[in-house]
Amino acid sequence: MSVQVEQYYTDSFLRNFIYFIRVNEEIICIDPFDAKCVKDYLGDEITKLKVLINTHEHPDHIGGNEELKNELGLEIWAHKNGKGKIPGVTKFLEHGEKIKLDEEHYIEVLDTPGHTFAHLCFVLYKNNKAECIFTGDTLFNAGVGHCKLGGDPEVLFETVCNQLKGLPEDIKIYPGHEYLLNNLKFTLDREEDNEKAKNLINEYEVQGDGVGFISDLALEKKINTFLRCDSPSIRKKLSLEEGSSDKQVFLKLRELRNRW
Repeated sequence: MSVQVEQYYTDSFLRNFIYFIRVNEEIICIDPFDAKCVKDYLGDEITKLKVLINTHEHPDHIGGNEELKNELGLEIWAHKNGKGKIPGVTKFLEHGEKIKLDEEHYIEVLDTPGHTFAHLCFVLYKNNKAECIFTGDTLFNAGVGHCKLGGDPEVLFETVCNQLKGLPEDIKIYPGHEYLLNNLKFTLDREEDNEKAKNLINEYEVQGDGVGFISDLALEKKINTFLRCDSPSIRKKLSLEEGSSDKQVFLKLRELRNRW
């Protein structure tokens, strides 16, 4: 039995990632940016592709659905709120649903609204231990998604802080986009004394991006300003009233990030 996760960078203007989960001789694809990227990556193995999973309904995460389904007869899985928005869906997934991959591995479905109200995240487990999470546009390296296209920042706060922040510290984070450097710059603009963010930005500015960078939740809690709402430095920079809640800090950060 074998399950392997592969991250593919599309090198597109939106800097999307596509993910491939190999389960023995079959392949699952998460968020096909377009059919060409998927075909180019898989090559002769394209016939092993059996399922597409969409984290949410935005075009850059579903672009390959129709062509790949028409050519390969694939299943497409997505959030029930994506009905009428996501083409070709064959199965709507529910929060808490467990998708068995083999005797050791399964995927747990999380309903994670905020970026949109049709957003899912997926936790991959091995022997009942959470190995990694595919976060789509909910949680990025050093950032979170915007809420300008059908979302709500207050709901995003609840999702990030009540669902994702409580996951195991060593869980690997697989986001939908490569935004590392810009997000680190935002963190340092809010929290100038964040040494971990400084060190990372110095390391990755040399190569110009964070492609190939894989963080875990423990690291995100050190570099992601949206997971650091209790930081005195951030609160001072925001000039919020004393006693402001973490939610008020998060919402102010999200508002600033919209125009930063």
